[in-house]
Amino acid sequence: MIFGMQMATETASYGEWPSPIAGADVARKQIGLAFPTMADGCVWWQEMRPAEGGRQTVVCQGPDGVSRELLPAPWNARTRVHEYGGRSYLPLADGFLFANFSDQRLYRRRDGIQPEPLTAAPGPDASDRFADFVLGPGGNEAWCVRERHCSGRDQAGRDGAGPVSRAIVAVPLDGSAADDPDAVRVLVSGSDFYAFPAPSPDGTRLAWICWDHPQMPWDGTELRVAALGDGPVSDKNEQQLLMGGEAESVLAPIWRDDRSLYVISDRSGWWNLYLADLLAFPRALCPREEEFAEPLWQLGRYPYAVLDDGRIVVVHGQDQPRLGVLDSGTGQLTDFDLPYQVFGSGLSASGRSVVTIAGGPAVPLSVIKADIPAAGQSRQAAEVHELRRALDSVPEAGYLPVPREARLTGPSGSVVHAFVYPPANPAVRAPDDELPPYIVWVHGGPTSQVGPRLDLEKAFFTSRGIGIIDVNYGGSSGYGRAYRERLRGQWGIIDVADVMTAALALAEAGEADYKRLGIRGGSAGGWTALAAVTSGIGALGPAAPHGATREAGSDAVGGTGRKGVFAAAASYFGVSDLRGFAAQTHDFESRYLDGLIGPLPECESLYAERAPVGHVNDATCPVLLLQGLDDPIVPPAQSESIAADLAAHGIPYAYLAFAGESHGFRKAETIIASLEAEVSFYGQIMGFTPPGVPRVAMACRR
Repeated sequence: MIFGMQMATETASYGEWPSPIAGADVARKQIGLAFPTMADGCVWWQEMRPAEGGRQTVVCQGPDGVSRELLPAPWNARTRVHEYGGRSYLPLADGFLFANFSDQRLYRRRDGIQPEPLTAAPGPDASDRFADFVLGPGGNEAWCVRERHCSGRDQAGRDGAGPVSRAIVAVPLDGSAADDPDAVRVLVSGSDFYAFPAPSPDGTRLAWICWDHPQMPWDGTELRVAALGDGPVSDKNEQQLLMGGEAESVLAPIWRDDRSLYVISDRSGWWNLYLADLLAFPRALCPREEEFAEPLWQLGRYPYAVLDDGRIVVVHGQDQPRLGVLDSGTGQLTDFDLPYQVFGSGLSASGRSVVTIAGGPAVPLSVIKADIPAAGQSRQAAEVHELRRALDSVPEAGYLPVPREARLTGPSGSVVHAFVYPPANPAVRAPDDELPPYIVWVHGGPTSQVGPRLDLEKAFFTSRGIGIIDVNYGGSSGYGRAYRERLRGQWGIIDVADVMTAALALAEAGEADYKRLGIRGGSAGGWTALAAVTSGIGALGPAAPHGATREAGSDAVGGTGRKGVFAAAASYFGVSDLRGFAAQTHDFESRYLDGLIGPLPECESLYAERAPVGHVNDATCPVLLLQGLDDPIVPPAQSESIAADLAAHGIPYAYLAFAGESHGFRKAETIIASLEAEVSFYGQIMGFTPPGVPRVAMACRR
């Protein structure tokens, strides 16, 4: 074990508990696992390694049970389509193809041979990116989504940021397009966005998902089908619309036969599984007030998989999803008794086996393979094999927080979903008269969802005596379309109210010190954190509840006289300037604010009113800003502008910028520096000194 259990018990203030979980453990021992795929008796997946600068490689486990890394450094299998990417490889009979991060070209690697390019190098006029791969009907092409970036200047005046277009294309596997870009055939064009290209079993038709600005894929998409001919299908009159529209999100079509497809739709208010027929109305297979899918942030992720006997393996539920098998004929759904409460990165099946990523509060995220019993046998017992864990070893159980599901009531009477992670360290106990600091964690998206999974990043804080409440605020996925749409036009209001509700509920219950409540978030979560400490609703909180007895220390930055709910805020690459974000962000999210705030220019006054920039005031608490300098989604100007606003008002803050980092930190050294800075920041604000952690420098110290 890399983490030892201390047997002696000592008394120490919350935040000052000695912990065996260092930032280096979080950064270097916890890898990213994604996009498992079954092909020809093998299981494939992507692996992101912080210790290698965040490089993403491809791993394959054969029938012999031996896992082999197939892509050595410096190759990096990571596509930048939509900037969030997705599955970046496709297994082939004699190897695989992959999208290489540095040049975004497609490469083919045959067994024992160096990668060979399949697409052209970026040119002076345009550069291409590729994702969402499937083998074409003839076996000699890869069909996928192509995203083309043209040169020139965009409306914001940025060089090399001209128009962006997308199409579904066919890339020849013989390498002919590496020198002749015209060898890439366009199959479908005419929409702003595409996903899930799916050729029919007989190869005569193509199905796909598409949508246009200002829609996001969780707002409204379309399932379309067209007959394949000699040229591209760009005229929508030549396409059959099966399902979808501006108020229906459809996802993940898989052909059942040559005239019908399985597909996910939220037309009932929940992402459920349907059968869509070319000649009949769609039919719900198992209608439930549960989600059978998640938002389409990354391409190539199927939320269900079809076994060879026609049964469908699904992940479904709300707060804690379950893995089950669905009989598409009868609609009977039977769950498996598995030790996992979190599932992600999609499903893939072959024969009667399925692979996915799964984990739980005490089980790290893992690539698992489940052998599904034959129809008619006991379906409660699926034989499960863990093929790869995100952590080779885990801390002793006493150092891991045990999450508790919480359903709170917001100010409007709506339910707020959250998971509470109390401080946990068997070697230390706090003074009897002391309550712990708690940090509200705000996920990104804002349509993402958090679940109760083992996460060393959380344990880094809780083992030091700092509690966490992870909130699925209004706008989160997992609870139906109505819950997602609570945030429509209300970004910066509903999310802020919900995270305040979560924080104050802990203080009212006597679980947290009201004077030491903090908030942290990344991306859209960073926006909520900043909005919560600058907007009127967040900066001027209600009176302190009963229960908080310990004052922040005399050396605490900013003293104890704050007026707001939160004593400290940490923003990881968070949005602070709405007009700047709308003008500078990437194409995929360039119209996202139309739904979250309102369209421009009609709602320009709302953009100014809601933005944290321009609303820093004397009630604003100290803020920690962490930013990647290569971030194309939330550019550094967002953190720089709020830092300038904080400085102008004399609010204590720290700003850490990291070269070579994008949207979401990947390098081990960055992850270590960020975590240590964050816990040091909380200590300086809340009056404790975390042992063994360097002190982060603060600006504008009061």
